[in-house]
Amino acid sequence: MFNLNFFKIVSAVYINSVACISVQDTLNENFFQNLKPENSSQVLKAIEPNYKEFIPPAASRRMSKTVKMSSVASQYALKEAGIENPDAIIVGTGMGCSQDSEKFLKNVIENNEEFLTPTYFIQSTHNTVSGQIALGLQCHAYNFTYVNTSSSLEFSMLDAKLQINDGEAENVLVGSTDEQTERTMKLYKLNNTIKKEDNLPAAYLNSTSEGVIWGEGASFFVLGKDKTDTSYAQLTDIKICNKLELTETRQFIGDFLVKNNLKNDEIDTVILGFSGDSESDRYYKNASELFQNSSQLYYKHLSGEFNTASGFSTFMACHILKNQEIPEVMMINSVKKKELKNILLYNHLGGNDHSLVLLKKA
Repeated sequence: MFNLNFFKIVSAVYINSVACISVQDTLNENFFQNLKPENSSQVLKAIEPNYKEFIPPAASRRMSKTVKMSSVASQYALKEAGIENPDAIIVGTGMGCSQDSEKFLKNVIENNEEFLTPTYFIQSTHNTVSGQIALGLQCHAYNFTYVNTSSSLEFSMLDAKLQINDGEAENVLVGSTDEQTERTMKLYKLNNTIKKEDNLPAAYLNSTSEGVIWGEGASFFVLGKDKTDTSYAQLTDIKICNKLELTETRQFIGDFLVKNNLKNDEIDTVILGFSGDSESDRYYKNASELFQNSSQLYYKHLSGEFNTASGFSTFMACHILKNQEIPEVMMINSVKKKELKNILLYNHLGGNDHSLVLLKKA
């Protein structure tokens, strides 16, 4: 079993700006009050901005959806943080630029592996997103992409935290992004990754059927060593484990809390990734029993499930800490603390790649 649980890093790292393009209208300033759950569609599409306002049309035509979403979200995050050029760009993605991957493979088949143009292949690589952002900013700093299914963002944030703690960087742009493609969605429906229409509308918290509602989106954050006027949260710690038995869930979380000198009741809010898949949601039900005195939240009825859906939950957690307010639509139980200091995020995808992220009030 692969288990990543680095030593406790003492130095503070702050999340100084956040931006998200998702199934919700999260670029809108009033999105927090207008969250709309969706449980009746098999696939949810992101609400995209008018790209002409951010990307030259000639360049936009050559970009896949995930590159365009990421370019805009990264611009929002950098602007809010007041950073023109970050000291590093780190992106996490599960599927990468899958639209261009499909186009390239389709060309291979249709042209009998002959006379192929390299464009789609070049644009299909997973690090295209971080590369395009760097080109747009003329940023020649550390540039890295993590492809670790549902823990891609967590690996990216861990890298950024280490870069800052080691003095290699002061401000790091960290993002997560995934897009949908027609062919992949068809395959997901065939292998029951996506819920059958007969099992809709989905019951996210008490599902009796397998499969999920699939989403997409891009979330970007600026992590810095200094607290600023725009700071949302302090990134305290991260723990990642790719394989976990159901019976090990509480130990996994308990050890993480002990390492951070926290008791269960000191977690004011826990955000769980209930996806509506009856099999894998058992981990979350197991975890929820540890936090009877905490506000328990869920979010995938707002974002859909996808490889980097935890980006949406991190985005929401940052706003919850900064606003000291929890949207009613996210609440599982009725517990509300007077002050929100510590938020724990727990996520996995289909029972694999489990991650814990601890955020603290800035």
